Amino acid sequence: MLIDKKHIGMKVPQHSVNLTAWQLKWFAKATGETNPIYFDEEAAKKAGLPGVLAPPTFFFCMDMDKEHPFDYLETMGCDLGKMLHGEQSFVYHKPVYSGDTLTFDGEITDIYDKKNGALQFVVKDVKVRRLGELVCDVHSVMVIRG
Repeated sequence: MLIDKKHIGMKVPQHSVNLTAWQLKWFAKATGETNPIYFDEEAAKKAGLPGVLAPPTFFFCMDMDKEHPFDYLETMGCDLGKMLHGEQSFVYHKPVYSGDTLTFDGEITDIYDKKNGALQFVVKDVKVRRLGELVCDVHSVMVIRG
């Protein structure tokens, strides 16, 4: 069954995340980051930063930092057991640091299929803001096997 295109324009429930130096430290370790401004508060302050700097791909992970990160797919009737990760991309506007609170506003911007519905694609675009100021645009595509 194809995902109904009526879901294009659907808003994903907004959520906020308070960034901690601890989260950033473990993300940096998991991704093999060696620059201490991404995991050491003292090194970040010595570099003139207000806190530990969030690495670029951290936004995608924080967009999933909620109780039901794929609720929007379930709403569309997608079988999460058939979900594959497609792609992600980012447009950075401002750096963010430990201590910042980020708000994530997402929207389904496209739904399409390939191979006669064997692969279905759900495109989600998210605006990430700090105190109302846009800091990052996150674009992701989830692939669902038909």
